[in-house]
Amino acid sequence: MEGFGLVLVIIAAVLLIIGLTAKLNVHPFLSLIIAAFLLGIFAGLPLSEIVDAVNGGFGNLMGSIGLVIVFGTIIGVFLEKTGAAYRMAASVLKVLGEKRPQLAMSLIGGIVSIPVFCDSGYVILSSLKKALAKRAKVAVASMAIALSTGLFATHTLVPPTPGPIAAAGNIGAEQYLGTIIIIGIIVAIPAIMAGYFWAVKVGTKIKVPGEDELEISYDEVVKQFGDMPSTPKAFAPIVIPIVLIALGSITSFAGWSGIFADILLFFGSPVVALLIGVFFAFTLVPKLNKETLNDWIGLGIKEAAPILLITGAGGAFGTVIQTTNISGFIESFGNSPFATGAFFLLVPFVIAVALKTAQGSSTTALVITSTLVAPLLVDAGITGAIPMALVVMAIGAGAMVVSHVNDSYFWVVKEFSGMTLTQAYKAQTGATLLQGIVAMITTLILWIIFV
Repeated sequence: MEGFGLVLVIIAAVLLIIGLTAKLNVHPFLSLIIAAFLLGIFAGLPLSEIVDAVNGGFGNLMGSIGLVIVFGTIIGVFLEKTGAAYRMAASVLKVLGEKRPQLAMSLIGGIVSIPVFCDSGYVILSSLKKALAKRAKVAVASMAIALSTGLFATHTLVPPTPGPIAAAGNIGAEQYLGTIIIIGIIVAIPAIMAGYFWAVKVGTKIKVPGEDELEISYDEVVKQFGDMPSTPKAFAPIVIPIVLIALGSITSFAGWSGIFADILLFFGSPVVALLIGVFFAFTLVPKLNKETLNDWIGLGIKEAAPILLITGAGGAFGTVIQTTNISGFIESFGNSPFATGAFFLLVPFVIAVALKTAQGSSTTALVITSTLVAPLLVDAGITGAIPMALVVMAIGAGAMVVSHVNDSYFWVVKEFSGMTLTQAYKAQTGATLLQGIVAMITTLILWIIFV
């Protein structure tokens, strides 16, 4: 099949995924696999090619980023279980002081969510948020928005969070993870500040039921955590892998050679860098025993499993798309100004917005969108570290818009802040809409400057 007929088949496959996940509550992994097979059949591919594409797409993506996702998730579990995430939050608060509590919560969320899932991060820091709201005499809702949007920005934009890593792997940019981390942080900062703006301007006008009777103190919250790791130890499992990956990227970009360059490239490879991060995570534990070395690692693997399956299934779906003749159809639009450059970034953004809004999961939106746009990149002239990093940012920006009732994170924020449903719509949904738009504008500006 060729031309517009093939495009319609691909669109139908995407709608099938949305319908299965959003309406029938089928797991995204199975939805993607079913859609991949049906797409291949209706696109007229030989049956043997469909099987090879599904197996190859799943396996190849797992081979390139599977261990990275697992190691990143294990680091997140150790930061959560040992109280290191809380120590990082307390350290940021100490540096900023308590004159701008919303800004402190925004930055705390942005840092913690790099290795820790935003849902878990919000639960961990929820008591701190309430204690600071009472201590600083500000609205609980404003602190809730500041924390949730800070967590959400890095969750969708900055590796080693699984979503951006999966998107990078799907478009063939896993070797540019260092660049993606740097660009992701740059794009995340305005998105975090947009959330902070919403927290101050909108959140302060929302009165959560029962907040006047709130009985919780900052000192009591800190005391509940007991002995926490030191600040350097708490930050090491995140900072050291990021620095190693960045050094590896610089070495590759500069074209250095020799033994020292080989060492930097080895330790800067994402798999090795994050494995080293895991070893530093072990230092957070006062005593290594069966619980920490077996149960906690097992929990990290368990949390990574759904992400791995969705990512692999996304790779299978994307490989089936690439096996069709879609690239030939795309080439016919090669001379259109809307098919290349900054205009092209709007394509993954819009697709991710549609998927996020329809089925709720930002990670799923990142995975599916990246598989859809991967075959388009070469024909759109998008190659190299910075252009491909900006494609990941466009997808991540779209995956922010919007968090509402079909998103589990929406309910975590609502329930742990005590907001009513209407208040949560105004706070969380409105804030994530603004964040996504700001992140996309920032991405377009970076394209104009650097590409």
